Amino acid sequence: MQTAPNLFSYRQYWAKRFGAASYLPMSRDEMDALGWDSCDVILVTGDAYVDHPSFGMALVGRLLEAQGFRVGIIAQPDWRNAEAFKVLGKPNLFFGVTAGNMDSMVNRYTADRKIRSDDAYSPDATAGKRPDRSVVVYAQRCREAFKDVPLIVGGIEASLRRIAHYDYWSDKVRHSILPDSKADLLVFGNGERQVVEIAHRLAAGEDVKQLTDIRGTAFIRKEIPAGWLELESTSIDEPGKLIEHADPYAMTTESSCETKRDQVSDATGEKVIQFSARRLKQHDRNLSVIRLPAYEQVKQDPALYAHAARVLHLETNPGNARALVQRHGQRDVWLNPPPIPLTSKEFDRVFELPYQRQPHPSYLGAKIPAYEMIRFSVNIMRGCFGGCTFCSITEHEGRIIQNRSEKSILNEVEAIRDTVPGFTGVISDLGGPTANMYRLACKSEEIESACRRLSCVFPDICTNLNTDHTPLIDLYRKARSLPGIKRVNIASGLRYDLAVQSPEYVKELVTHHVGGYLKIAPEHTEEGVLNKMMKPGIGSYERFKEMFEQYSREAGKEQYLIPYFIAAHPGASDEDMLNLAMWLKRNDFRLDQVQTFLPSPMALATAMYHSQKNPLRKIRRDGEEVITARGARQRRLHKAFIRYHDAENWPVLREALKKMGRADLIGNGKRHLVPSWQPEGTGGKAKTIKSRQQLPKSGPKKARQAKPAGRGVKGSSRRR
Repeated sequence: MQTAPNLFSYRQYWAKRFGAASYLPMSRDEMDALGWDSCDVILVTGDAYVDHPSFGMALVGRLLEAQGFRVGIIAQPDWRNAEAFKVLGKPNLFFGVTAGNMDSMVNRYTADRKIRSDDAYSPDATAGKRPDRSVVVYAQRCREAFKDVPLIVGGIEASLRRIAHYDYWSDKVRHSILPDSKADLLVFGNGERQVVEIAHRLAAGEDVKQLTDIRGTAFIRKEIPAGWLELESTSIDEPGKLIEHADPYAMTTESSCETKRDQVSDATGEKVIQFSARRLKQHDRNLSVIRLPAYEQVKQDPALYAHAARVLHLETNPGNARALVQRHGQRDVWLNPPPIPLTSKEFDRVFELPYQRQPHPSYLGAKIPAYEMIRFSVNIMRGCFGGCTFCSITEHEGRIIQNRSEKSILNEVEAIRDTVPGFTGVISDLGGPTANMYRLACKSEEIESACRRLSCVFPDICTNLNTDHTPLIDLYRKARSLPGIKRVNIASGLRYDLAVQSPEYVKELVTHHVGGYLKIAPEHTEEGVLNKMMKPGIGSYERFKEMFEQYSREAGKEQYLIPYFIAAHPGASDEDMLNLAMWLKRNDFRLDQVQTFLPSPMALATAMYHSQKNPLRKIRRDGEEVITARGARQRRLHKAFIRYHDAENWPVLREALKKMGRADLIGNGKRHLVPSWQPEGTGGKAKTIKSRQQLPKSGPKKARQAKPAGRGVKGSSRRR
């Protein structure tokens, strides 16, 4: 893996003499109290300002402050004119713009494109505090306020829209957000390295147009510079072996990440993708750029869109990724390789900056739900090597796990105990994107640097992956033994296929860290759908369920699994959803809340949804077609199958079952999915067959509120 300058090795800017602010200022009065005549950097965010490292702008702001810069925050400004963007005056170095911790469209609209009634990142959950496509709107207002100030956009909205992307809410392919926002630079991924380098180089007098060599950034340029080798994307995406359960980023015929072999052929003579270490050295990858199909091409051709998505995902490893370029009209959007992950020492220092760990006082005690959820939690790692196609964590944070040290984590637990108001002795979570990837990594740095697989655990756990959970077990034990800590819960989503590799971890988790319920996400039961998700088979869930029940009994506890399933995911047919519903019924699961697939920008499942092609394999126009529930009616049906027990869904399910030739599943016996009667006042326009007083004894029982360990319970909202 390549190295990068230490995040804290830069010479501090002269303004360090002002020291750290109690809160980063949001008004001129606060600036005056600090003795500032101006801000060096002004950060504009769509979230309320919470001075906590889980909120991106607080983390970036405190990091820049530690570099010696004066940083102001404009949180949730009135975007209808530029006046709100002048409140802190003109920044000396740059404006930094983000939509916040979520994409603004995901934040405001449901999977059914309905407007949400609340916003978890706003005071008192008030909706409507940010515009749609916030990055573009905020950037425009910043330009209007101070035309000549460099403009940097970042955060998850900019990161996931850095190339031409399918936008679910407008149902079309949109430009990269870079030309739409007219920003000078786009920062993608976790932006610590990028923003620190940008700030110091601008402070040293460099023009923002010269900052073209920073990893993890994108910018506009007119042509490929001299000395660069330009590769067409089709030249580096060779045919993959077409088998039902093929390695989606096949490098070898094994499931490991070996890099010793070159191209080989299967029994049919078709070449299998091989990327050997020798082959990678044939040209200077640092001076190679891959040309993706132009915006105008991917906009018109879904197959080319899927191809571009596939190539982008093949170039996400910081150890071997090359620059990418995509034409937009007469200009190129240029993406440098991803940033180098932070070391544990750097990660620790970022999280140990002087955060107040509370919302800004200007909110006068208003409740900010996103803050309430993480107030007593600790982030121990970032990144995810799971590669689930419906999730955008890998595209943003990367697949290489970045870990904090045990000491730093325990110090934060003590800081919460000693300083956060309302603490009762319970840590709500020690986790991150996943609960149990802490200190898991490839056994070989050389192999990791050359690997092109997006997932280390699909279709099987890579033989080169270290799955030792001992460091995490030790962390749990030390955290719960700290004075004043009554309990440490684990609330992050659990990767159960990894957990079963360590029975000791499962026992530790179940015995001490499950607060009555444990969230787990099998997502589906059918192999074809799970393959499109890059999720393990349902057998892994069954093995974990057995262990969970065993250790719950041994601990003398009645504990419950909360399973999550996705409706209407690409690759799921009506028959697949019926099979899932029957599995749920056999296992006595009655779930209240169900996630319908939401095509978020840049996710591979979104490419499937839009193109109906499978980007886990080489894209062929006559290749595999991915069935997709696109219409509102079919998406509602898929959700209804998962909530088969809800009487409101019975009419639509009866109609669907008849069309599918499965009317045998309509009736009042245990083997039936839905009854033939309808309670009065339910089912919309459906005709009432019998009133509640006339229900036969075989009618439905009240939905279970709780079940024994490993059995169904009412669901809860799923993590991002």
